[in-house]
Amino acid sequence: MMTRALLISLVSCLVTISKARLINRCDLARVLHQEDLDGFEGYSLTDWLCLAFVESKFNISKINENADGSFDYGIFQINSHYWCNDYRSHSENICHTECQELLRPNLLSIIHCAKKIVSGAGGMKNWVAWRIHCSGRPLSYWMTGCRLG
Repeated sequence: MMTRALLISLVSCLVTISKARLINRCDLARVLHQEDLDGFEGYSLTDWLCLAFVESKFNISKINENADGSFDYGIFQINSHYWCNDYRSHSENICHTECQELLRPNLLSIIHCAKKIVSGAGGMKNWVAWRIHCSGRPLSYWMTGCRLG
C-alpha cells in the first residue's frame, strides 16, 4: 500500500514538472528590459525578477487555485477574480484579456497586465509575496551574470 502511494505521488510530481514551462532568469530580464519594465512606476528589473521567482519560480505556465475559487496565472500569478477572464468564476477582467493569454511564452499579455496592476493603487504591493520577500531588500543579485545588450 505504501509503495503504491509513493508511486502515485512520484507520477503526479513528474506530470506537474512536465507541464512547467520555465524561463531562464537572464532571458526573462532581457524580455522585461525590452518591454520597458526597468524603472516602470519606480520598480527595477530586479523587483520584477524577484516577483517572478517568488510567485512562480520562473514558470510561465503556472496556474494556482485559490481558496476563494479564483485562479492565479502565469509567471506573475495574476488573479482571475480581478484581472483576467478564465470563464470559471466571476471576473472584473480589468486587463481585458483571457487568463489563458497570460500563459503565452512571449510574455507580452502578462507584461501588459502586470503594467496595469503596477500602475494602479498599491503598485507591486498588490502581490503579497513581493511585499514579504522582495520589498525593501537588496535585490541586485537577481541580475548577476545577465547581459541586457
